[in-house]
Amino acid sequence: MGFQFEVLHGHGNVGYGAANNRAMKVIPSTGVSVHLLMNPDTEIDKDCLKIGIEYLKQNSDVIALSPKCHDFKGTQQYLCKRYPSVWDLFLRGIPFDWVKKRFNSRMAFYEMREAADDTCATEIPIMSGCFMLCRGESFLEIGGFDEGFFLYFEDFDLSLRLSRLGKLVYLPSMQIQHEGGNAAMKGVKHIYMFVSSAVRFFNLHGWRWI
Repeated sequence: MGFQFEVLHGHGNVGYGAANNRAMKVIPSTGVSVHLLMNPDTEIDKDCLKIGIEYLKQNSDVIALSPKCHDFKGTQQYLCKRYPSVWDLFLRGIPFDWVKKRFNSRMAFYEMREAADDTCATEIPIMSGCFMLCRGESFLEIGGFDEGFFLYFEDFDLSLRLSRLGKLVYLPSMQIQHEGGNAAMKGVKHIYMFVSSAVRFFNLHGWRWI
């Protein structure tokens, strides 16, 4: 199988969603059937894309796939989520482990940890944009990312809109490594962007406080 690469450059840092939308504009001319969203701090197993593409070919009702994920120290990350509340987001960002332990069952529910083993899970509400393999035509149909999100929550919004077209599926046979997250630990600028994007997300899709 051969590949042809085209590098898009010169647009500066326009935001994660807007940058992906620029790639989206070349999809019709290439005729590709899948679109991969992936963070630069992500590494994929050698058969990851092959497994995902084959699954999409065999399951026409599936729109997008999320993989099993570990960080580079081997700790499992949970890329699938239920619809968040403000309280859920606060608990995830708080730096005190003793508080997180007290609300561990709530975090497990929000992070869909029951769907993080080696069993395929369908009807996932929200997927992380650090790695999402989706149908190119579906990505085009919804108009790609909402560019009103510069960083954070653009993947939550995209997931909800994609799910109107078909199933979002957790496929653990696809495996990646990813180092990221923890916006609260990245300084005031990232906290501001996180909060601003959260407000936009809840204004668009509905507020849930607890």
